[in-house]
Amino acid sequence: MKKLAIYVLLFCLGCSASAQDLNARVKVISGKIKTSNTHIFQSLETAMRDFLNGHKWSPDNILPAERIDCNFVLNLTNWDGNSNFSGELQVQSSRPVFNSTYTTPLLNLNDKDFDFTYAEGQTIDYSDQTFTSNLASVMAFYAYIVLGMDYDSFSRFGGSSYFQAAQTVVINASSSGGYKGWKAFDGNINRYWLSENLNNRAYVPLRAFVYDYHRNGLDQMADNSSKGRKFIADILPSLTQVDNQRIGAMLPTIFFTAKSDELVSIFSKADSKEKTDAITILSQVDPANGTKYQGIKAN
Repeated sequence: MKKLAIYVLLFCLGCSASAQDLNARVKVISGKIKTSNTHIFQSLETAMRDFLNGHKWSPDNILPAERIDCNFVLNLTNWDGNSNFSGELQVQSSRPVFNSTYTTPLLNLNDKDFDFTYAEGQTIDYSDQTFTSNLASVMAFYAYIVLGMDYDSFSRFGGSSYFQAAQTVVINASSSGGYKGWKAFDGNINRYWLSENLNNRAYVPLRAFVYDYHRNGLDQMADNSSKGRKFIADILPSLTQVDNQRIGAMLPTIFFTAKSDELVSIFSKADSKEKTDAITILSQVDPANGTKYQGIKAN
């Protein structure tokens, strides 16, 4: 019986390990909250981490070394002393570049409309079929976005099923009422528009660019930096197909927030023509970072 109990325990541990798709690091910052009861913040941090890392988000068998690195930093701005919280959630994710020690950023966004309820010691329950809480829905939404971004970078449109799952979260949460960020009129930068963009054919050129940029560009640079950089230079014009002025055009902003510094680094080592062409195109498609792209010339 003792051996049987050990086998059952090992089996359960194995199942728990195999369920993990994300390698999520979670941090709850409570410096703006004046209270002596700090245990609830640690409890919240643990619950968020357990929820993200313990849930099976993908049907694929993701090995421990393949788990997706991501950061969830919750900066609390208000707590009523009971169970109602407000804050800003920063979500970042990255993936390794083939044959190198470099990791490339895929996502770096700040969600400023995050209100939720949580009681100390509570576990976060979630269902894909219905809204259970805003805390669960926001966490699940970004878990699917993180997976989708990662899959899109490894296979062309490989993240589609995860972006559709994120859209289901939006639909369920938008009917719950009361919580911001789930509807089109909650502003142009929110969960609704991120999901809409990722599932909208208008942004297919950008998603195709994401795949080619990573698999045929970055992933080749460790072996042949000039070849990888030239490939990226050759596909840069495809970014001009994306309408950055469209209402709710959030995806281009998200992409360039994550990638602008990396693009400067890549083309700073290019020849003079590649530099000039890259500056022209990048300044056109991402005018907000135009000054940054001018720095390509200096190197």
